[in-house]
Amino acid sequence: MSNVKAIENLDPREIRRKLGLNQQQFWSKIGVTQSGGSRYESGRNMPKPVKELLRLVHVEQVDIQRVKREDVEVIEYLRCFEPDLYKNLKKAAKAKLKKAA
Repeated sequence: MSNVKAIENLDPREIRRKLGLNQQQFWSKIGVTQSGGSRYESGRNMPKPVKELLRLVHVEQVDIQRVKREDVEVIEYLRCFEPDLYKNLKKAAKAKLKKAA
């Protein structure tokens, strides 16, 4: 499934329930009010930036408060100009996380 389709098919209520969070806890992590989140869960059209934040924070489990612009710049540099190094670092990081779990 493409990333665009994955974002389009997000069911925020289902994700929130699986995480065991109330609306305030869930939506505040991405800067949305409880009432706004309630409207999205009831079927109101969710803007793409909100969908992407929801995916990053609640599906991918990215702590967006810890991510800095320079981190993203380094990742993009490695992807574009050092793809082998990027792949090796990615594998090493996954292996270390598996070992820690």
